[in-house]
Amino acid sequence: MFNRRQMLCRAANGFGGLALLDMMAKAAPLSPHYAAKAKSVIFLFMDGGPSQMDSFDPKPRLRVDHGKKLPFKPPTTVFNISDQVFGSPFEFKQYGQSGTPVSELFPHVASCVDELCVIRSMVADHSEHTAANYFMHSGSGFQGRPSMGAWVNYGLGSESENLPGFVVLESGLIPPGGLDCFGSGFLPASYQGTLFRKGKFPVADLVSPDAYAASQKPKLALLSKLNQGVLQRFGQVSEVEATIQNYEMAFRMQSAVPDLLDFSNETQATKDLYGIDGEMTAEFGRECLLARRLVEKGVRFVELLTPARRGQDRWDQHSNLLTGHRINAASTDQPIAALLKDLKSRGLLETTLVVWGGEFGRTPCAQLGESGDTRAAGRDHNPYGFTMWMAGAGVKKGITYGATDEFGYFAVENKVHVHDLHATILHLLGLDHKRLTFRYSGRDMRLTDVHGNVVHDILS
Repeated sequence: MFNRRQMLCRAANGFGGLALLDMMAKAAPLSPHYAAKAKSVIFLFMDGGPSQMDSFDPKPRLRVDHGKKLPFKPPTTVFNISDQVFGSPFEFKQYGQSGTPVSELFPHVASCVDELCVIRSMVADHSEHTAANYFMHSGSGFQGRPSMGAWVNYGLGSESENLPGFVVLESGLIPPGGLDCFGSGFLPASYQGTLFRKGKFPVADLVSPDAYAASQKPKLALLSKLNQGVLQRFGQVSEVEATIQNYEMAFRMQSAVPDLLDFSNETQATKDLYGIDGEMTAEFGRECLLARRLVEKGVRFVELLTPARRGQDRWDQHSNLLTGHRINAASTDQPIAALLKDLKSRGLLETTLVVWGGEFGRTPCAQLGESGDTRAAGRDHNPYGFTMWMAGAGVKKGITYGATDEFGYFAVENKVHVHDLHATILHLLGLDHKRLTFRYSGRDMRLTDVHGNVVHDILS
């Protein structure tokens, strides 16, 4: 007879031995529900909420009515400090054969506009950052639900032997809501996002095995031998198995990650394309180049986070939008365009879905400081109508879809809810959002809950 502590100890060691018997075994990818257009997703998450009427959804009416009051009562969001109309300080031009209008903030992305499907009618359920971040990532405004990347990892498995299926690239800022934005929730822990931070050692506690490989291997062999005698005494425990899988992956990543981060085999032209030596573009340029290398190696879902730039609060400009949006755009525009062009030149854009956007958009009203100077104005949060764009695998090229009203406040045509976005992303990966479920708390849970429709109109 064992007491509880002895039981847990022996069971854990037993499963450890089972895993270590085949430390280098790789998880086989799973079959999708039907033929997929996309093999992987790159999510360019613009933390804070970029302004739609200053980026990809021009609103001439705002300039006409600049300084006037809105002709309707705006809904409550977060601050609602002012109902004074704020015309965009940025110029728009039409680009490409599609003639899609793009703000002066994004001259490089504008050169790729014929690859984009610009969705101007996004709708979300939350106007506060933390809840909105959870909602955009997991389909729920509450903490503890599996993120989109975790669901993809769960549904398809990994194509990479030595890298996790879901990677998050960070260069200075974690969104409100923290690492739970990329968590696995009630799914096994092996499906959660693995955070790569900027710097020489991007993965916590992951050290190259060269310094201690000679001593590490005998220890692992001894653990395996000691546990062989108890392997058949205990049943499966998913939490333990997930932990073991994470340790296995960490072991394999020790050799894979340093090679992944070594850009010495990239041409100078490629480095220049991404701007990885530029003052403004270096951080996000490295993220975008690394994202390309990750999908090349079979990583299913890669999320890129907005870098910290000169004290700017992400894309969350409640004041000084003119300066803040310029800085954030300058640090991301060239790398994003480089990513699209590089993926296309390598034939990877045909199988990689690229998604750009924040957790919500901004209001057409000016938030004014004590001085009342509109030159320092910002915008409040707006989940009622905002812009995201998609490019790549299975998405129509060079189109705009949906529309907001003449002030850019509300989606009024072909609304695309976040649940619809999730359903569409899963569809492109060959996954039926209604069939991708996990039994938890007596329910078959899914990313889209009981909602969501695939937006077939934007699919090629």
